Amino acid sequence: MFQMRRWREQLPGIGFTLPSLLLTLVFGVYPIFWAMRYMFYDYKGYGQERFVGLSNFTQLFHDQTYWDSVVNTFIYAGGKLILTLPLSLVLAVILNRGLRGKHLLRAIYFMPTIVSTSVISIVFFIIFNSFNGILNQFLLRFHIIDKAIDWLGPEHAMLSVIIIAVWGAVGNYMLLFIAGLQNIPNDVYESASLDGANAVHKFWYITIPMLGPVLQMVVMLAIINSLKGYESIMVLTEGGPIGKTEVMFLYVYKQFFPIATSGSSVEQQIGYGSAVGFVTALIVGVVTLLYFYASKRMNKVYE
Repeated sequence: MFQMRRWREQLPGIGFTLPSLLLTLVFGVYPIFWAMRYMFYDYKGYGQERFVGLSNFTQLFHDQTYWDSVVNTFIYAGGKLILTLPLSLVLAVILNRGLRGKHLLRAIYFMPTIVSTSVISIVFFIIFNSFNGILNQFLLRFHIIDKAIDWLGPEHAMLSVIIIAVWGAVGNYMLLFIAGLQNIPNDVYESASLDGANAVHKFWYITIPMLGPVLQMVVMLAIINSLKGYESIMVLTEGGPIGKTEVMFLYVYKQFFPIATSGSSVEQQIGYGSAVGFVTALIVGVVTLLYFYASKRMNKVYE
């Protein structure tokens, strides 16, 4: 009787979680196993599938375009992390103080996070346009440059997409840092002030150490999101010019959903795309595990 009562009490919770569980299984778990099956097939999304064993992985091993995209991904992720994390932390420290209008400023900095990536990319395309872009017009008017810069050309395309990524991510990580800062007791800062500590000392010896758990979580999220990011690149450059902004997940996307340019026809590669996606997921997983390992070693050092 008691077991029956406990079961009835749990029914509402099961009812609420069941739809989410079913959606996760159908749209999250099932596609993974579906793609893992096709890693060993030559299947183009139509017609007959043909078992090819490890041929897709052999092709991937010799696919220079993919390995170039891996290098580009780490350049993109590294540039984004180096700029985003310090900027987010500095903004969080500033906006965590008793500034007038700080709530409005937080909302303004967070706004890019909730705006569609496609919309952001189109806006920045107008800004970075080589012929009549807002940025070039501004720099030319104030005589900072002598001629228009091709911001989406081979030399500057990666820098441009990194700037867009930083602009879109700063607000999100800033709020996470603010949440962590608000958990640090003011008494600690007051005691440090009595001992003669200045603002720099408080930041390095109080804020950073006590923000450690939040900092580790933010860095992990930033690494994963940076390695996975491709949406703005797809809208702005489609991985070009000449592959300078081709990243791993954009390359995977192109295998499943080919992007035809200049009237050319590109063939869909479901089987090969599944193999590329599997290897890409492994790379991201290895990087994440290395970060977890490094985080644990750092925790032991500080303990």
